[in-house]
Amino acid sequence: MSFLLSLFLICVAGGLNVCAAEIDFSHEIVPILNANCVTCHGGRESEGDFSLNTRESLVDSGMVDIGDAAASHLVDLIASDDTDIQMPPSDRPRMSDREIQLIRRWIDEGMKWEPGFSFEIRSYEPPVRPRLVTLPPPTPGREHPIDRLLDRYLAERDLNVPATIDDAAFLRRVHLDLIGLLPTPEQYSDFLASGAEGRREKLIDDLLSRRIEYADHWLTFFNDLLRNDYSGTGFITGGRKQVTEWLYSALLANKPFDEMTRELVAPPTAASQGFIDGIKWRGEVSAGQTNEIQFSQSISQSFLGINMKCASCHDSFIDRWTLKEAYGLAAVYADAPLELHRCDKPTGETQAAAWLYPELGQIDPSAPRAERLRQLAGLMTDPQNARYARTIVNRLWNQMMGRGLVHPLDAMQTEPWNEELLDFLANDFVANGYDLKSTLRLIATSEAYQSRTEIVDGDDGGQYVYRGPRQRRLTAEQFVDAVWQLCSAAPTKFDAPVLRSTVTDAEIAQTQITGKWIWGKLQNGSSPGGEELLIRKTIELPADVSQGGAVITCDNEYVLYVGNRQIIAGTDWTQPQAVSMTGVLKKGSNQIVIKAKNAGAVGGMNPAGLFFQASLKLTDGSEVSIASDETWQYNPEVPESREGRMSAPKQGWQPVTIVPGLDVWNKVLDEQARRLLAPIMTTGSSGKMIRASLMKNTPLMQSLGRPLREQIVSMRPDGLTTLEAIDLANAETLTQWLAQGAEHWSARDWQTSDALVEEMFVAALSRQPTPGERNLLVAALGERPDPQSVQDVMWTILMLPEFMLVR
Repeated sequence: MSFLLSLFLICVAGGLNVCAAEIDFSHEIVPILNANCVTCHGGRESEGDFSLNTRESLVDSGMVDIGDAAASHLVDLIASDDTDIQMPPSDRPRMSDREIQLIRRWIDEGMKWEPGFSFEIRSYEPPVRPRLVTLPPPTPGREHPIDRLLDRYLAERDLNVPATIDDAAFLRRVHLDLIGLLPTPEQYSDFLASGAEGRREKLIDDLLSRRIEYADHWLTFFNDLLRNDYSGTGFITGGRKQVTEWLYSALLANKPFDEMTRELVAPPTAASQGFIDGIKWRGEVSAGQTNEIQFSQSISQSFLGINMKCASCHDSFIDRWTLKEAYGLAAVYADAPLELHRCDKPTGETQAAAWLYPELGQIDPSAPRAERLRQLAGLMTDPQNARYARTIVNRLWNQMMGRGLVHPLDAMQTEPWNEELLDFLANDFVANGYDLKSTLRLIATSEAYQSRTEIVDGDDGGQYVYRGPRQRRLTAEQFVDAVWQLCSAAPTKFDAPVLRSTVTDAEIAQTQITGKWIWGKLQNGSSPGGEELLIRKTIELPADVSQGGAVITCDNEYVLYVGNRQIIAGTDWTQPQAVSMTGVLKKGSNQIVIKAKNAGAVGGMNPAGLFFQASLKLTDGSEVSIASDETWQYNPEVPESREGRMSAPKQGWQPVTIVPGLDVWNKVLDEQARRLLAPIMTTGSSGKMIRASLMKNTPLMQSLGRPLREQIVSMRPDGLTTLEAIDLANAETLTQWLAQGAEHWSARDWQTSDALVEEMFVAALSRQPTPGERNLLVAALGERPDPQSVQDVMWTILMLPEFMLVR
């Protein structure tokens, strides 16, 4: 490996530093200063005439010597054991050794500061209602509205319009941004050979029409934003529920974002309930960890770009939000007005449900909880609430252009660097029915998006100045997907409970409903009101489930368990639910148990029935169907369930009764269950590569920046870490993928090693190798490349900064 390692070091010289990551100001330094310093030396406070609101005020204070932490008085104070001079003062908690080390490194590395960031309380207040934007006249050949606004911005600052990137660079960038995959060598050749006018616009439309790849990619963005995942904190104990299936279906259908938001804020079914319920922590929790306060923080951060965490403890030091406002939003979710806790101590005051922007309307605090949530959902998505639209288009701009118009993304009280552009994007988003793809298309078709990434950051007095899009790191999921693409190493099954299929109306019409309505003992076709029972089916599978799912409904309520673990529940029989069985049913014996309940007054009689139908594709290629029928069993003994788990009794099982299907039941099956069953029964026919976004987090993805999602994440850190460098060099999974890829590439019939090198570069980087690269790698492969030498070359290409970036 020594030759290739030397080559790798040559390739990355002047590129990314993979050995020592720069300090991340936003994620590492700001939290330390917020927790330890801002109370006395930020916002409106400047005790001892020392303010750290801005980098300039910190430098002017004389407390730091940039580049020399050892000579900085600030470091002396935070590291001192002398109670007369130490900072924070002796009556407050000390900084940890780790925090002090981070401050030292930050100063030694030049005290990097996010342009435009400040701890001061800003006087800027974004407008609540939409603001009309008049586009400036276009310059010749640049009529796109985004370009017209940015051209004026650049002209006012006497800056050059960034040059346009070539077709190859555009091809790679737009593939990674819109669907998260590398273009194939065939797509590369076809696109470069096409001289058709409008080919870039056509490619954008084609990528956005690829529904599965689009949903796979943007699932990562929304999982971060909604702190949704498939394992981790809260899932084991049942104190947290996924919204994955609902979310994936919404992305697959390109559901309007306002509709998505309403279903998250005021869930019509259990499928989208998990977001507002948050994490139910075990044991005693602080006031700031309650589900009500989590709701306040999540709603405000995800949909309004507001950090309500500070205001959930006390009136915020960094923006205008107050403790009462945080609790007013929390009380929308609560069963009763909430007692305020300041710094975790009860104040004796209570706060009723209230909305943050009363000029748009207000919540009725006396209304039932479900109605309050609906009122909040309506106010949040009101077309007059420009802050909502501004927040999501700002996030999309950041995804596509590398930096938000307001930055950081969860500081939407901050003045944007181009307010007219932000308002224009927000207005266009609303005018186009809150269509996420429409906004992505608008950005991607602009000359601004298709221009060269900026070369210099530029200080400009601490204020960000736009000079073009910024290059971005591949996300953990994009990197893993790219490796799987190059190595043909994607897994054969995934963890996310999603139905990864698109169907036509004809396929829906042809879908057969084979499940029957079943129940326990009946009297004249009816069951006692309030009756509860268990219904089960045991199945043997010769292999694991690669893809597939089930549709279930029950008149009136049900909870589905597999292997004693709760999978899904429903209380509205008129709304059948689809649930993925991937990762739920496994090779061997599986017991499906459904706790079913008939509603109605106790002592009365009324019809009751359960419907279940599943279609599975197994890893051995076989297919299995399961449907509720006379082979199922019921049990009148229903044990208590705890934390999402239940142990079914071993004795007392009896054959179920087939219930004659009522016309209203069969209408629900025909109109709704059939539409849900169709994608399940056609799942697996698409042949799409399984994606990292559908997999549980792994140590490699975690070191590459994928969060645990215990908190909402709108911006992942962009610095490289020592752990990541170690994993990129030594991770067992990456080595296995590369070995598999080397076998795949070596098995092909190459005329020359030069042809192999060229194909690898096109597949990984969407460009031809330079003469120097070509000569070095051909020499490394030799005339007869063996799998080990191919693996070394693949690793070298993957370690290039160019591969790891969207440029």
